[in-house]
Amino acid sequence: MYWGPGYRQTINKTYWSEAMKTILIGVVAAMLSSTATFAADLYEPPIEQPIAEPVQITEASGWYLRGDVGYAFTNLRGAHYYQGPDGYVRDFDDADLDDSWTAGVGVGYQINNYLRTDVTLDYLGNADFKGSTSGECGLGPGIPCTSRDVSAIAAWSLMANAYVDIGTYGSFTPYVGAGIGSTQVRWDKLRNTSCETADPSNCDPTVEHDGRSRWRFTYGLMAGTAIDLTCNLKADVGYRFRHILGGDMFGYAQNGGPGSDKGIYVHEARAGLRYSFGGCQEAYIPPAEPIVYK
Repeated sequence: MYWGPGYRQTINKTYWSEAMKTILIGVVAAMLSSTATFAADLYEPPIEQPIAEPVQITEASGWYLRGDVGYAFTNLRGAHYYQGPDGYVRDFDDADLDDSWTAGVGVGYQINNYLRTDVTLDYLGNADFKGSTSGECGLGPGIPCTSRDVSAIAAWSLMANAYVDIGTYGSFTPYVGAGIGSTQVRWDKLRNTSCETADPSNCDPTVEHDGRSRWRFTYGLMAGTAIDLTCNLKADVGYRFRHILGGDMFGYAQNGGPGSDKGIYVHEARAGLRYSFGGCQEAYIPPAEPIVYK
């Protein structure tokens, strides 16, 4: 059979047309497959990171040591003495103590975040005493005289104390407290010089009275604030009031004495350090994790 030229041309066109369709379909299918795979990788949902649980803060407790220094404003409430063979009791016309300083150490226990106790031993440095009395002296009957009396005291106080920590505000923890204990007041010798009131240069010889030393009941009230310096170390700044009850002051000598004081008020501005032996456990807040895409 004879096929004309026109028929062969028709066969060729049909063949190339079908081949091109097949190639285009394959290319499009391949492109669609790659695009789907890429999109799946790009839009994979983020992986959630585990969140660490915070460590709970436990109540503070444990032993601590403390040391303090301070300035003491002392107030002698008065003094009296026996005068003459009849034992007539007279008050000093003037009786005054100079200010002094204090230093102390202590050991305590933090019961919880709000309550602690300690035992302290404090020393009150020498505070000079100046006093004066009036009356007759050895210059002669009816001659009015005025005395100058000088001495000094030092004291040791042993106190048991309890405190309420009101709360912690940043690095500051204000507190109030109270304590009871005993104070050994040590009076130095009292030196008494009586001079004619009208002529202070005309004086009796100075008379010395032995000083007395005695333990006395004492109570105290405190207020202040603790300041965090490190996890275990705190500064303590505050005020303490102590009332030392009255007691023996000096003995008998040359028709005068013995004498006693009526008690001492001690107002202290104090600063110190407290070191705690307990551990330092703090809350852990995990850092924010970035979102990871794959």
